[in-house]
Amino acid sequence: MLASFLLDTCLKAGIDFFTGVPDSLLKGLCNELYARYGTDTDTHVVAHNEGGAIALCAGHYLASGRPGLCYMQNSGLGNAVNPLASLMDPDVYAMPCLLVIGWRGEPGVKDEPQHVKQGKITLGQLDLLDIPYRIISSDTTEESFLADFEALMAEMKLGKTAAFVVRKGALKASSSPSYGNPYTMTRENAAAVILAASSPDDIFVSTTGKLSREVFELREARGEDHSRDFLTVGSMGHAGMIALRIASEKVNRRVWCLDGDGACLMHLGALPVIARRLPSNLVHIVINNGAHETVGGMPVCCGSMNIPAIAFAAGYPVVRSADSEEQLGSVLSECLSSAQGPVLIEVKCACASREDLGRPTTTPIQNRDAFMDNIR
Repeated sequence: MLASFLLDTCLKAGIDFFTGVPDSLLKGLCNELYARYGTDTDTHVVAHNEGGAIALCAGHYLASGRPGLCYMQNSGLGNAVNPLASLMDPDVYAMPCLLVIGWRGEPGVKDEPQHVKQGKITLGQLDLLDIPYRIISSDTTEESFLADFEALMAEMKLGKTAAFVVRKGALKASSSPSYGNPYTMTRENAAAVILAASSPDDIFVSTTGKLSREVFELREARGEDHSRDFLTVGSMGHAGMIALRIASEKVNRRVWCLDGDGACLMHLGALPVIARRLPSNLVHIVINNGAHETVGGMPVCCGSMNIPAIAFAAGYPVVRSADSEEQLGSVLSECLSSAQGPVLIEVKCACASREDLGRPTTTPIQNRDAFMDNIR
């Protein structure tokens, strides 16, 4: 089914505000929203995390009396549980909202390991939250969708949140916008410069998404093992806190956190916590391509946010920015010779990656065990 049909149906029903966090299974919907409305407008806002998106829908309902639509990957239900249960629920404020949820890790459908558990419990989570739902599949017709939509709208008129759960390949795009930015350095090339600047005893914690996949392949190309790298394949936004605690425990080894702009923004409160601890051995790299590139390319909500300035205000004593391999190498050389820390370096990269980028060939448990053996 075309995502445009879903949006048109919502508009006809008075659902005229859209917000959320992009997901690869919802790429058709995200492309259609971007093509129609861009981002950060009165009609469409890309939120910092899913809980914040629910709060935006609450504000929209309070101001207009109309429900909003919130889109997310099913992993984002974790971020959304608190406002769904303590704000939107019929037993509290009874504010309706329509969720569109990408069903990563659906039982019986091959997916990455971080999605397996969430895929199993997604429908159960919705049941537990008393959120009525319908499933959109690749064989869902416009007629059957309209019947399901009307059923969910009837629930929403009672003050409930309702949901469409979207299977892989179910929503198609009728447009394919071009995402990009003016930078030319690729994320993979930036990662290569960073690995080359590191020492053999350095420890790496990399964020979820393509960055961890690129680190894995770069280690392979360099003929190195993967025991120094913790590849955070899930838990978007939490790599910084993982790295902080490791840096606090392993004070004689340099710890690198390879973060993303969308991931960093999702839980921005980690920055002042890290800065408060002042781990002198932590180097926090934030790859800034201005986009959720791993899941389709839609721009992140931060827009022109000055990441180094925010880190400095949070208490990082050393902050820098680089937008080329040469500049990155120079900044790394300068920062690594400094006794001050933590260091935050913003790396401005192109919104692109290799089509043939592979995935780690080790399991999360194998990654954990090798990493713990190395740093023990």
